[in-house]
Amino acid sequence: MLGRAALSPSFRSPGRYLLFSPQYITAVSQPYLPVHNLVLRNESIRCWSNIPFITMPLSRTHGKSFAHRSELKHAKRIVVKLGSAVVTRGDECGLALGRLASIVEQVSMLQNQGREMMIVTSGAVAFGKQRLRHEILLSQSVRQALHSGQNQLKDMAIPVLEARACAAAGQSGLMALYEAMFTQYSICAAQILVTNLDFHDEQKRRNLNGTLHELLRMNIVPIINTNDAVVPPPEPNSDLQGVISVKDNDSLAARLAVEMKTDLLIVLSDVEGLFDSPPGSDDAKLIDIFYPGDQQSVTFGTKSRVGMGGMEAKVKAALWALQGGTSVVIANGTHPKISGHVITDIVEGKKVGTFFSEVKPAGPTVEQQGEMARAGGRSLAALQPEQ
Repeated sequence: MLGRAALSPSFRSPGRYLLFSPQYITAVSQPYLPVHNLVLRNESIRCWSNIPFITMPLSRTHGKSFAHRSELKHAKRIVVKLGSAVVTRGDECGLALGRLASIVEQVSMLQNQGREMMIVTSGAVAFGKQRLRHEILLSQSVRQALHSGQNQLKDMAIPVLEARACAAAGQSGLMALYEAMFTQYSICAAQILVTNLDFHDEQKRRNLNGTLHELLRMNIVPIINTNDAVVPPPEPNSDLQGVISVKDNDSLAARLAVEMKTDLLIVLSDVEGLFDSPPGSDDAKLIDIFYPGDQQSVTFGTKSRVGMGGMEAKVKAALWALQGGTSVVIANGTHPKISGHVITDIVEGKKVGTFFSEVKPAGPTVEQQGEMARAGGRSLAALQPEQ
């Protein structure tokens, strides 16, 4: 075997090491494979079961985002960000299991195709809120039965729960649910909790990068979330010198995508994409391709009922990731007709959501030209013969 040949004393010489393979024999110079690398002292070469290996680079040179949707099918490393409105139910207590199972199925399909998938998820607070409410009802029902009877149980008010306590109680259950779902597709999942300080410290950021690369190399899907149990409140005006702070999962996904040199970042929310005005207005139009220079033509509305950011935070994080060389698509992950294949449709290059591109469109798209031709044809049909 390759590892045994490298470790065998009979094949070791002072200056070079011979690595045997069934097809060829490769000579590796000593600076690239010294003896102390066999005990995991070098980060570029690691050992697993006494077999040294070098992490393979990406097939596409990172540094420039895709210019058109048709190029998204070449994305190898993809980050999928799941907003709070996507993974939670309408009552803000508990998870939407149907949508979550559909997303896990799509991610597993792309993972089995040879892509490197990562998930940035929300939902720990909603899962913990459901669990803590159940515990409070169980503990208070006994007291109500002993003192006042069961008639006042219906009118009992549930106290306001602390978000950090809900996150601490729900994080383990959320990860157990992900693990059970991915197991059905023979895929292993791993959990990583981060805070803003993990990106500010150079050593912690290097350790996080190495851990994620190791998981991706072993065909494991990392599931990343902010450690809401200990995370401090967001600090204003902390985005300095081109570094975005981790204020919510949108900024976390953008920071992670740039740090890991990701090809594509898919942000799923409860809206179809980016509109030129708030989606509730009558004249709101969905923007198919968003150019960074068109920011002045967009009017942002309020954030969702369960999310921490909003569309403005999503666009800011998307533009920051676009400058780092990662393509971004914002799409709807809650619509029952499209949520079952929204991720795969985006990767296939279909017109779903809003695609962020650094290339300014030269003119109207084919769909816009068709709409203008249809409107012009109706105007001509309404004219009088003499006109």
